[in-house]
Formats: sequence, C-alpha cells, structure tokens
Amino acid sequence: MANFSICTVVMVLSLLYYHVHGDGHLQHFSKAKREVGNEGCDLFQGRWVSEVSYPLYNSSQCSFVEREFTCIQNGRPDQFYLKFRWQPTACSLTRFNGGDFLKRYRGKSIMFVGDSLSLNQWQSLTCMLHTAVPDADYTLVRAGDLSTFTFPEYNVKVMFSRNAFLVDTIATTAGRVLKLDSIESGKLWKGIDFLIFNTWHWWLHTGRKQPWDLIQEGNVTYKDMDRLVAYEKGLNTWAKWVDTNVDQTKTRVFFQGVSPDHNNATDWRDSDCKNL
Repeated sequence: MANFSICTVVMVLSLLYYHVHGDGHLQHFSKAKREVGNEGCDLFQGRWVSEVSYPLYNSSQCSFVEREFTCIQNGRPDQFYLKFRWQPTACSLTRFNGGDFLKRYRGKSIMFVGDSLSLNQWQSLTCMLHTAVPDADYTLVRAGDLSTFTFPEYNVKVMFSRNAFLVDTIATTAGRVLKLDSIESGKLWKGIDFLIFNTWHWWLHTGRKQPWDLIQEGNVTYKDMDRLVAYEKGLNTWAKWVDTNVDQTKTRVFFQGVSPDHNNATDWRDSDCKNL
C-alpha cells in the first residue's frame, strides 16, 4: 500500500548517486556503500524499527493516491504497519525532508518506470513532497501511460511511466506480442536525471491476467517460454539500452527486480495472521 512505500522511496532517494554501468548485463547493488564519517555503511544491511512519528503523510488526505493503494480507505482498521522505518546496521538514514529535497534537486527530473510497485513509489514521493510544501504550486499531467508531477517553483519533475515489462508489448493482427528485444518506449526515459526501474510479477501471470498472447525475439515467435528465461532476455535488452543510451555523467539508474509475495502467513509460521 502507498504508505508502506515511504520507506522504500526514502531508501532509494538516499542512494541516488549510485547507478548502472557495465557491459550490457545487470549490475548488482547489494554491496553499494555510503560513506558515513570514516566508516562505510551498507544501507542494505539492517532491519525495520518502530518509529512513532511516522507516517510522513496521511494517504487519506493525499489526492494523488489511487483508492486501491490506500489501505485505510479500503477498510484496514489498524495503523501500526505505518510506523516503521528502515534502520541500517552501521549508520542512520537522515529523516526525509521534502522542502530540503526540492531545494537540493532543483531543476532535476525523477522518473519511476515499471508496474504498480513503481506507481506506489511515485504516489508516495509526490505525497511526501506536497505534504512538506503544501502551499507550493504544482501541476499533475496524465497523458497515456505517463504521469508528470511538477513543482514549477523548484522546476522539479517527478514522473511515472507505466511499463510492466520494460520491453515493448505491441498489438498485431495475431494478438498482443511481448517483444523481448525491443524498447521503443525508451525514448521517454532519455534525458531524465534519475531513473528508477522495476519489473517482475507480470512476467509470471497466466490466463486472463496475462497481458500478451505471443512472445517474440528477433524473427522467432513463441506461444510461450520459460518465464525466467524470458525475464532474463528482457532484462538484458533493458541493460543494453541503459549502456547505450544513458549518459552516466548526468543520469543515475536504479533497478529493483524480484520482490517477495507475502500472501499467506503460514509462510513465516504465523497461523494467526489473516489477510483483511
């Protein structure tokens, strides 16, 4: 839900100076470091801790959050899940300050690209920023699969490009085709200062939830293939696009892949926990 994405967004923004580079293959961020004083701090090593002052915004009062992404408006009675923050083992993350963020990133553009996880993060960041400077003018433009939230006073743009696979899906007379080696939609990503990508869950959908009918790679068309193989092929296409099209002196790139599902409490041996 949108409020829970606050922690993820803040952590991503704390890592903005790390980016993708390399030989056309995915780079790993698990060892990314941030210097704190004279010691290194691995921001990915830590735990969730209680924070009574959270959340950083009220999703019920933020009009940018789509209804299906706000747990409270959908009837969830408890709110304890909102009061957690990520605590790295070796250092502390600075509390998010929306006003300071807008000043620091004046003239910059940030784009989330992916599925509902990216949408969740985009909604959370826009809500955090608007809550921090409620009197600041803003514009919100939705055009097709691209949403752009702009603070004119700071010339800061926070954007969301809905693209569940990162590679292209096109409509043909034969049906909807998932093209593993094509990223025409990448033209929207060029020139952006911070690109935050995610893709995973939609690669596994079957039946009515599957948004494609055929898979194509080069001149070969498949009715289906091993989904992990397709995922890897799509990601390699994306990584090559990044290497070819991203100016690494200007743009920082982040990627989030597989995120776990937690649909059944018995997965962590808690038989008393129920979905609401």
